[in-house]
Amino acid sequence: MSKVVHVAVGVIQDTDKRILLAKRPQNLHQGGKWEFPGGKVEVSETTSEALIRELKEEVNLDVVNTQAMMEIHHDYGDKQVFLDIHWVTQFSGEAKGLEGQQVRWVEQEQLTQYDFPEANKAILEKILSLS
Repeated sequence: MSKVVHVAVGVIQDTDKRILLAKRPQNLHQGGKWEFPGGKVEVSETTSEALIRELKEEVNLDVVNTQAMMEIHHDYGDKQVFLDIHWVTQFSGEAKGLEGQQVRWVEQEQLTQYDFPEANKAILEKILSLS
């Protein structure tokens, strides 16, 4: 039984209602696909704390707070993930890929044109259902 990876995921929305996407490095699991930024939750952290830390480290944003949006459990076969997804609308800073990854602000209606990991499909549906 592989252990489940707990991941904090941020659906980051700017004042123009655009969503921030980041491209996964080719050498990682699901590499080359686009995703909502975030990262692993450490044992001592809440999801919100992990997301605030990861978004600073990965995409240079200073997040004020996050709001729980949805949870997804997904089994890729070789890896199980528990995605803890939060809305992020209060932040400062200019988004840039601090780990060399591409980042891009995308209009909501254009999100479906991007290739996402399977586990992210439900997040897309949720965003589009709310817009």
